[in-house]
Amino acid sequence: MAGLVVCGTQVSYIGQDCREIPEHLGRDCGHFAKRLDLSFNLLRSLEGLSAFGSLEELILDNNLLGDDLVLPGLPQLHTLTLNKNQITDLECLLDHLAKATPALEYLSLLGNVACPNELVSLEKDEDDYKRYRCFVLYKLPNLKFLDAQKVTRQEREEALLRGAFMKVVKPKVSSADAAASSEPRHYTPLPSASRELTSHRGVLGKCHYVYYGKNSEGNRFIRDDQL
Repeated sequence: MAGLVVCGTQVSYIGQDCREIPEHLGRDCGHFAKRLDLSFNLLRSLEGLSAFGSLEELILDNNLLGDDLVLPGLPQLHTLTLNKNQITDLECLLDHLAKATPALEYLSLLGNVACPNELVSLEKDEDDYKRYRCFVLYKLPNLKFLDAQKVTRQEREEALLRGAFMKVVKPKVSSADAAASSEPRHYTPLPSASRELTSHRGVLGKCHYVYYGKNSEGNRFIRDDQL
């Protein structure tokens, strides 16, 4: 079978542009496979995965899997990677994983909208990602690694105390806000006081640093209270 690589209990079917799991893949390899790599395909459904009942590792990176993702019961699965798919509903996914993969210890969701990472979206920051980790660990307390980062004891304790309140809900945008955001904004590095073409006033900033070097020619920035 072209594209199929089998090494012991490890099965790889990578980059074959398949939209569903080939039936013969489960028929030929499902009974012995412990690790299955289906990355870089066009999967929108995991129908046929039930043939792989003994899976311990499942790699599904770079596919088209969305919020309708359905996993069969995989009681021995401890590693699942879903990087770079189309998952947006985090809570729905976590609730499903809690039931379908009770032994899960390693989970990676990087590159999905459900994983707020500033490398993916400029609207997200480090605080968003910390809240995301806290909520995931609240839902899946047995995780040891999340997105290639080891889960710390502090994160575990934080999830136990506050995880239930860390669900990030995107605020609804009012029509007035939407209209305001649609107006073109011209970026300028200058302070607002200096943007008027008819204004010739200088714009001064406050300096919080004073140089105390022994070999200086004198402090170039002196505050008023030092005169």
